Amino acid sequence: MPEAFAPPSPGALRACMSRFATGVTVVSYATDSGPRGATMNSFTSVSAEPPLVLVSVGRRARCHDQLADGPFCVNILGAEQEQLARLFAGAPSTAEPRWAEGARVPRLADPLAWVECEPWRAYDGGDHTLVLGRVTDLGHRDGDALTYAWSRFASTTESTDGIEHLF
Repeated sequence: MPEAFAPPSPGALRACMSRFATGVTVVSYATDSGPRGATMNSFTSVSAEPPLVLVSVGRRARCHDQLADGPFCVNILGAEQEQLARLFAGAPSTAEPRWAEGARVPRLADPLAWVECEPWRAYDGGDHTLVLGRVTDLGHRDGDALTYAWSRFASTTESTDGIEHLF
């Protein structure tokens, strides 16, 4: 008879997943007191038709209810925007966020790319909610991406040999 399944501890799962390099985003949204944002790296594209993306939001996060119920913008950060990532993660930072003027949903002024969404569906993801957003607008600029792995920020940089390296 097989032994009973013993799930990994939350710390063991976090330590394992920290080895998976991801991009870094700030998901922004409107509140009665102004624009807000939260740093998230659990973001992925889901579908091209219809255009869907997914963010995984902790149930205890301040932004949890707003993302499931209202429009939001996924701001994909550039390599030079580490301080913004720290600011919206609640860590010490020297950043002063600038917001894009005229945006329908609060959006950072100069992200590497941005994806504006309307909530489409939400699913139970344990201590997180998986929020699917239907893409309503998007844009991008040239530059290197901010990445996160091993609990550290890094960036992608295109080298002269045409191979992208993580630093």
